[in-house]
Amino acid sequence: MFVMLGQMLHRDYIDAAQEKVEGDANDIEFHGSKVAVEYGLVRASWDEVVSSKGYVTLTLTNGPEYHISQITVAVMVAKHLGATLVLPDIRGSKPGDEMNFEDIYDVDKLVKSLESVVKVVKKLPSHVSLRDIAIVKVPTRVAAAYIKEHIDPIFRSKGNIRVTTYFPSVNLRKTSLDGEKADPVSCLAMFGSLELQPGKICRETGAVVGSKTCYNAQEIALFLRKLGFESDTAIYLTQPRWESSLNILKDIFLKTFTKEEIMPASKKSNSRSDVFVPAIPGLFYANTVGKRIALGKPQVLVPAEISGTSGLSTDYISPYISRKNHLAYSCFC
Repeated sequence: MFVMLGQMLHRDYIDAAQEKVEGDANDIEFHGSKVAVEYGLVRASWDEVVSSKGYVTLTLTNGPEYHISQITVAVMVAKHLGATLVLPDIRGSKPGDEMNFEDIYDVDKLVKSLESVVKVVKKLPSHVSLRDIAIVKVPTRVAAAYIKEHIDPIFRSKGNIRVTTYFPSVNLRKTSLDGEKADPVSCLAMFGSLELQPGKICRETGAVVGSKTCYNAQEIALFLRKLGFESDTAIYLTQPRWESSLNILKDIFLKTFTKEEIMPASKKSNSRSDVFVPAIPGLFYANTVGKRIALGKPQVLVPAEISGTSGLSTDYISPYISRKNHLAYSCFC
């Protein structure tokens, strides 16, 4: 058994340096569009990209777990406006903490996955002035109707916009507003466009305030033990280095390792473990669950205090899985 524990100490980004699944991609019907499933992710066949009418820019902020949603919003906006997407830059929480997109993410992957959806360029052309760019706040999970009503008029007036994303919610549960059919552009952007450069690991430290919104190593170890996981179960942690607070895990599960100790870069993935246990709720957890749904690996256990001496793992399946209310379920037939 192979168990991956997420965010024991860091919000470690979903490692997308995934080993290619053996065999050819399979074609399925995806709400009327032809879709190829490769690595378990969505790749759709689209109409030709319309001629660009202007540019959409953005900056990735707030840590890697937010980047997927920010890219998805920008792709949705660019597609439905017929605009060109400018490769984003990346800014950290500290002043001057800036990186180029290609320092962390695979540019070729992004461009190739979106080549029939939106045109992507590395930077704005020299003739476009910053004064010509309107700043537009856009909610996550934005729909085409919202873009047409609220963003298109601004885009028509200014010709170029800068998208800043805000998060009405930090989960990816389906709502009544999502409907049964997800926008295929959103699905592709969220589950098939953003990957880390091979060997890159992004992380952001931070604490979560509040009772039982996160679990330490001892609590996770006891949770797994009470669910019947044997002492020889292999436990892989998502942070790169060992910390003394993790010793309790090795005391109970002898085969406890950080992923840098045991797994080559080509095989590290929270999405591909037999079981995923998130220590902290949030977008990291939600994004990982979405990847696992895409890969057909729904084994996600949410930790909790078990009052007795034992428990059933089926009682602790993530609600995203048991209720099938994750947005990813709208992206797959």
